[in-house]
Amino acid sequence: MEKPSPSEMLVLKSLWSQSPLGTREIQERAGTPQGWAYSTTRTLIARMVEKGLIEKGDAHGLAVFAPKATKAQVLSAMIRSFSAQIFDLDEPLPASAFASSPLLDPADIAELERLLAEKPEGDA
Repeated sequence: MEKPSPSEMLVLKSLWSQSPLGTREIQERAGTPQGWAYSTTRTLIARMVEKGLIEKGDAHGLAVFAPKATKAQVLSAMIRSFSAQIFDLDEPLPASAFASSPLLDPADIAELERLLAEKPEGDA
């Protein structure tokens, strides 16, 4: 899974809280607070679809978008990368370190713990 940029994380957070959303709704939730032009939001969404971070659907003839991965899946990949690159750790930081995050509910923490306990693909 490709690591999302900070701007892509803002879109993902919007979609995790409610999805699917149309481009205008994503613009209202993520773009406008950041001062993005509508065209910037559209370009960002198109790139996120290409990267496989979100998927495009259709609702009543309008394009709508939803995350392809759960919060825990994206965060576990980011935690593993951070642990390895910054701290030279073979094992990721424990999920309990993120328990006070308002982004994560108990189900998210449980999924994150499970994902962090698994051996990443490519490890023997």
